[in-house]
Amino acid sequence: MLFSALFARIYEVLVTTPLPVLIAVFAGSQIAFFLSAFALLNFIAHRPRKPFPSELVYTTIEDDGSRSNPKPLPFTLKDEASLAFSLVIPAYNETERLPVMLAEAVDYLHRTFPNHDYEILLVDDGSSDDTTGAALEWSKKYIAQGLLLPDQLRVVKLKQNRGKGGAVTHGMRHIRGNLALFADADGATKFEDLALLEAAIKQIGQDKAIAIGSRAHLVRTEQVVKRSPIRNALMYSFHFFLSVLGISHIRDTQCGFKLFTRPAVLSIFPYMHCEGWIFDIEIFILAEIMAIPVKECFVQWHEVEGTKLSLIRDSIRMAWDLVVLRAGYTFGVYGVEAKRNVGILPTPRGISKASLKKKK
Repeated sequence: MLFSALFARIYEVLVTTPLPVLIAVFAGSQIAFFLSAFALLNFIAHRPRKPFPSELVYTTIEDDGSRSNPKPLPFTLKDEASLAFSLVIPAYNETERLPVMLAEAVDYLHRTFPNHDYEILLVDDGSSDDTTGAALEWSKKYIAQGLLLPDQLRVVKLKQNRGKGGAVTHGMRHIRGNLALFADADGATKFEDLALLEAAIKQIGQDKAIAIGSRAHLVRTEQVVKRSPIRNALMYSFHFFLSVLGISHIRDTQCGFKLFTRPAVLSIFPYMHCEGWIFDIEIFILAEIMAIPVKECFVQWHEVEGTKLSLIRDSIRMAWDLVVLRAGYTFGVYGVEAKRNVGILPTPRGISKASLKKKK
């Protein structure tokens, strides 16, 4: 009875109200809705923090085998490459897994670049263990064997944990190489498969190009099937969610083994917003906006114990970040044009723009 009276009253108002007034009210309500939604999206959008001054220095091993004092971390991304290759490794509490990964990487890189024409930039993402010390102590041994040079492995310690995406972005913004790979510290991907990614870059044949490692061919293999049902269910749910949001052209977005040409790095990483696990998706969104080709390459991969990913908590966070990310680019909250006008990077905390100088 109550609903009948309510509908009758609404009908009466609609019938007696002039059509121009109804149109104006409808248009006004729609405008108010979209303005409110846009304001809300601006409020919840990802806002990467500015780097602390202590995050713009690095530590390395000197010629005499001692640990260096902090040295200025040069921002040379807009300059010509001074090395052939840069390896960026994000690391959080990786004292156990990191030495194994570094050994495999350096053994391959030393064979590929016998003239040491490469660098390793390790970004310690605010670890509570001695990840930085473990990396530097490990490098001492390889320097003594002639497999590394002093200052070839640089460690940047973040004052506060930023998340994997924030650590990768920070490292990629400071590369010196013509090609740049970011690789997970767990060593799950066979490092020698870098050759497959380099071949893909050459096959693309453009200044701006991206080649990514992919585990898509392993989905129905024993090493994936035997994982926990919850983990596999979340994997399939994540892929479905990606397809709903219109990101289905990449079969494996999350493999931590991605290679970029220097111009591609310059076109993408200064404009990154997301600092969590889902940052890879933003890379592909920006690549699509910039018309940068991406080639997927099947790589050898095995699961390594010690993941920092919390299945339930981080899956919920990833789903939320995905929605915010897609909405941000769809409705213009995120973009690259404004940053092109005001400069490529935000001014670090406590440092004036005038004091920022490029140093090799």
